Amino acid sequence: MNNLTEATKQWLLTKGYTCEDLNQHGKNGDTALMKATREAVYAVVKELIDLGANINARNNDGNNALWFACFGNHYDLINLLLAAKINIDNQNDNGATVLMYAASAGNTEVVKLLLQHHPNLYLQNLDDYKAIDFASNVEVLRLLKNATKS
Repeated sequence: MNNLTEATKQWLLTKGYTCEDLNQHGKNGDTALMKATREAVYAVVKELIDLGANINARNNDGNNALWFACFGNHYDLINLLLAAKINIDNQNDNGATVLMYAASAGNTEVVKLLLQHHPNLYLQNLDDYKAIDFASNVEVLRLLKNATKS
């Protein structure tokens, strides 16, 4: 059905996924793509994307794989997922985006990287807060203020 490498087949089976359904949901609704992103297994993430796994699949919390790449500071995976056109503006069940998360975590480098891909700066979470409202350090605040001016 698909042309999975032996290494990826083994990884999938070890993690409780099948080789037949690349979009199968596992624990907490995570797909293999999400799990591989969470674990920073670049080769598996790339192979799953190349074979057509649903890049915008969401888990039980409404997060897509980009959330896990940002949470883990996996810059190579953030770039890979964004190049594959993952939804940078995905809002989870709380209305949070990856930009809101990175701003709240004070993760300046992830904020910089995300801003290069023009996320919607005006999205609001369920409490009506935008990413700039979550800025937890001066550098993140400055980056987000400058981004809203351009």
